[in-house]
Amino acid sequence: MNLFPELKKRYSGDNLNAREAQRLAEFIAFGPVVFQTARILLKWGILDIIRDSDNGMTIDEVAKHTNISIYAAKCLMEAALCIGILFIDPETDRFKISKTGWFLINDPAVRVNIDFNHDVNYEGWFHLEESLKEGKSAGLKHFGDWPTVYEGLSSLPEQVQKSWFGFDHFYSDSSFPEALEIVFKKNKTRSLYDVGGNTGKWALQCVAYDNDVEVTILDLPQQIKLMETNTSGKEGANRIKGYGINLLEASAKFPKNETAPDAIWMSQFLDCFSMEEIVSILSIAKEAMGDNTRIYIMETLWDRQRFEPAAFCLTMTSLYFTAIANGNSKMYNTEDLAECIKKAGLEIEKIYDGLGQGHSIIKVKLINQ
Repeated sequence: MNLFPELKKRYSGDNLNAREAQRLAEFIAFGPVVFQTARILLKWGILDIIRDSDNGMTIDEVAKHTNISIYAAKCLMEAALCIGILFIDPETDRFKISKTGWFLINDPAVRVNIDFNHDVNYEGWFHLEESLKEGKSAGLKHFGDWPTVYEGLSSLPEQVQKSWFGFDHFYSDSSFPEALEIVFKKNKTRSLYDVGGNTGKWALQCVAYDNDVEVTILDLPQQIKLMETNTSGKEGANRIKGYGINLLEASAKFPKNETAPDAIWMSQFLDCFSMEEIVSILSIAKEAMGDNTRIYIMETLWDRQRFEPAAFCLTMTSLYFTAIANGNSKMYNTEDLAECIKKAGLEIEKIYDGLGQGHSIIKVKLINQ
């Protein structure tokens, strides 16, 4: 496995002493309550008021300022002390924010991940073992009877939708400015297929960036309706079309126009499918390609992350796909996607790294083009 340097340093050896390893094992054992403690401290504003205090706060002061019982404040703050979110001055019994607590408050990725895991995933994790054994998203059933989350996305409770889209868009949106440069400035792109275009955010970016480009969004019919609602009346929407398609159907084909599209865009899309399904989807895309068509696959490849916490988040997200999304996909590494691309009869032309929140774009072409 060709890991980026920071990941190789972290993952190719056992770097903890025995006591550190034991503590981490117990941290894992109490993982669910660690998560909920941190979430409640954030939600109730406890971390904020401690951070904003001049000299930290006592348990009694926190209870008074947040209108909770001393018992509740004591349970939460003592747990936070042992988790590493707070630290204490033993002489005054005043609690202050740690570096970890600071990141919980201020890192937008952390806040997005907390909402996503609580609202979308938390109950579903209980069925992770079942999902792994059966290859089906058994954790989705508490929301509804759909084979995958994508069919049910428009029917999920409002807060669940908010957290799902907040997670999805946070990671992709930060990469859009650099991605636009790659797709449009480095290449002549006048027609683009946006595969799995979701709410149309990327398509709107495209038509705003280039006044000549025509975008066709390919997605499930119910998602196309969401997209049409979201883009209606916005600048450039007249150059965005929808094409309802289920790419897992045997008869699925991309729309055929007089000329092949210049670009086929797949952003955070292929991670929603198994490797066998990815090969099939890329093979369908290949049929619509011309000599000058390029496929742009934007993914957060976990093995290409500059910083280790990003790789951690991505491999954990793989298990969301297992338990909630579809039961058979994951956050892939470069080798996995390269294998799929090769099996579909295509080849990698170039890989762009370091976009936004750790994205890479794999630029794909027909063999010998």
